[in-house]
Amino acid sequence: MPGGRLTQQERRQIALGLADGLAYAEIARRLDRPTSTITREVMRNGGPTAYRADLAHRATEHRAHRRRRPAASRGPRVPPQAHGRDADAVREYEEVFTTVLMASGMPKMMARVMACLTLTDSGSLTASELVQRLQVSPASVSKAISFLDEQAFVRRERDERRRERYVVDDDVWYQSTMASARSIAQVVETARQGVGVLGSGTPAGARLENVARFLDFVSESTARAAEQAREVLHTKAETSGPTAPDAEATR
Repeated sequence: MPGGRLTQQERRQIALGLADGLAYAEIARRLDRPTSTITREVMRNGGPTAYRADLAHRATEHRAHRRRRPAASRGPRVPPQAHGRDADAVREYEEVFTTVLMASGMPKMMARVMACLTLTDSGSLTASELVQRLQVSPASVSKAISFLDEQAFVRRERDERRRERYVVDDDVWYQSTMASARSIAQVVETARQGVGVLGSGTPAGARLENVARFLDFVSESTARAAEQAREVLHTKAETSGPTAPDAEATR
């Protein structure tokens, strides 16, 4: 499998593959590259619909030039890894995860903080730990946390030293999904108010009614699916964890 940076020719093949509707895994197979390499390349250069080979190549050269300028004393961004993990592989995956979050609509710094928290075994970090890991200012971390908190992507708690910690766990994703469903429900209510203002028999009123009906279905389905997933997955975790040792002990 070839290593090193993608060549300009490889980027052109990526662009052709995207134009043909090929999946990232198939493009990666044809180039004999890891799928994560193709995913990161596409997502950091405009996504599958806006990817341009020449622009991506120039952007990569520009980023490489910027990386050579800072002093090497800053050290690696990823801390020493537990469980025998490859630090370079973790760093590469964190970039992929961040770019996917950005593609879903999350701003860059918020996506970086969310990825950093999610890939931490403890699932929680303090502001100072985030600053150190991401090599950004405290103000940037504070702004990102405020955004994530508003969207219910993180929760705050105090540790034994009374430091505020920011936590990402399974329940946070449930709460975030429910917050999204509530946000959609607000759009539904507003659209229905618009029907009364514009008139149900008018084109604009009919359009708003269709918006309300569609999003009402999406909101209810999202909330119901989140509730069901939480109940099933939490129940499965509770029953599969402690019972195994107990069953073994009774034999």
